[in-house]
Amino acid sequence: MWRDPGAPADSFYQVRPECTNVPKTRFRIKAGKTLSARKWRAAFTSEGYLDIGKTLSRIYRGGIHPSIRGEVWEFLLGCYDPKSTFEEREQIRQRRRVQYAVLKEECHAMFPMIGSGSFITAPVITENGDPIVDPITLQEAQAAKELYSGGQQNGNPGWEKVKEHDKRIIQWKLSLHQIGLDVVRTDRTLVFYEKQENLSKLWDILSVYAWFDKDINYCQGMSDLCSPMIILLDDEADAFWCFERLMRRLRGNFRCTERSVGVEAQLSNLASVTQVIDPKLHHHLETLGGGDYLFAIRMLMVLFRREFSFADSLYLWEMMWALEYDPDLFLMYEDPDLAAAKSEGSKGRAKSTRQCGKFERENLKNRSKGTEAPLPISVFLVASVLKDKSTKLLTEAKGLDDVVQILNDMTGNLDAKKACTSAMKLHKKYLKKAANANR
Repeated sequence: MWRDPGAPADSFYQVRPECTNVPKTRFRIKAGKTLSARKWRAAFTSEGYLDIGKTLSRIYRGGIHPSIRGEVWEFLLGCYDPKSTFEEREQIRQRRRVQYAVLKEECHAMFPMIGSGSFITAPVITENGDPIVDPITLQEAQAAKELYSGGQQNGNPGWEKVKEHDKRIIQWKLSLHQIGLDVVRTDRTLVFYEKQENLSKLWDILSVYAWFDKDINYCQGMSDLCSPMIILLDDEADAFWCFERLMRRLRGNFRCTERSVGVEAQLSNLASVTQVIDPKLHHHLETLGGGDYLFAIRMLMVLFRREFSFADSLYLWEMMWALEYDPDLFLMYEDPDLAAAKSEGSKGRAKSTRQCGKFERENLKNRSKGTEAPLPISVFLVASVLKDKSTKLLTEAKGLDDVVQILNDMTGNLDAKKACTSAMKLHKKYLKKAANANR
């Protein structure tokens, strides 16, 4: 339902009344600028084909109305091909729901609290595979058993009292209590998470994903990325696959080895960008011992979820995805072989830029010049924040603690639209300077 023009989005994501220090959103629903339900419906043909190009610029100008945000995100993240019909998308949706149900049942068979309506916050297994019967876990499992079985005292409480030998299952079960601990901390200022069923839905999705993605499993920060999906999409399976598509973009940040953390590549890119666009600030940060840019790790890992209000972070995300949108996104996600074949067949032919986001169009121009591989817009967003605080960082930061404090003070005081506009300007400036340096 369309609310008054200029209304804040907070009314759609209600904050618990006792949480008085939560940042207020700057995002306003503006008639004529915000993508409305009417404009969104008008972008489809009678068969269901979507002219995505019509919507991208509107999203960048004014964001997406909260009432349709979930379904628009599914296209922005590549869940559905704009060139598909209503019928084709419904078939895909039903197939994915079945696939998620199978995954969830597989997890339930290994740990019956999955899907029980409850979750755990205490360990259930050692690294050697021995079961742990923690008093907290016993209490949580008993509550889940009664909820799941309607009060009957039968059924497995959630674990087998036998040693587990499968290394992958051990690793997965080791992550379950950490997921639970993160679930109870995620977006707890929102009224939405006062309901046990919503907390348990978040735990279920993250637990199933940890089993689904055997290379990444679960890492802290994923709950912040998953939470909006559950709020925006009613069906649990739809929320799972939307989250899974987002993780395809970001999973490299969470990949850890004995020697490195995946996000280090992004931090290195951030250092390179800052060195080009603000060499004085980069030198100052290096002098303070911050040349590795670890102070920016949170912004990159969870895409500014902690720096913006809840509603503003969603607004920021959709602007980013609209700017980066690539019409081949669905093809790449759904069938990599077909995408490779299409890419091979299209060599020498320019991709239609009308269906691309503005940031992606700049990258296409850059690729045509044979210069370096494109960087994600998130790197330029962080660089724009540092650039904006450059004077303060140069004059007041005498150590890394000061850098962290100055950046923490930004929480709730950033403007998502201005940050994106600044990031686009820095992107152009960086490409131009990088091109000149390569001559």
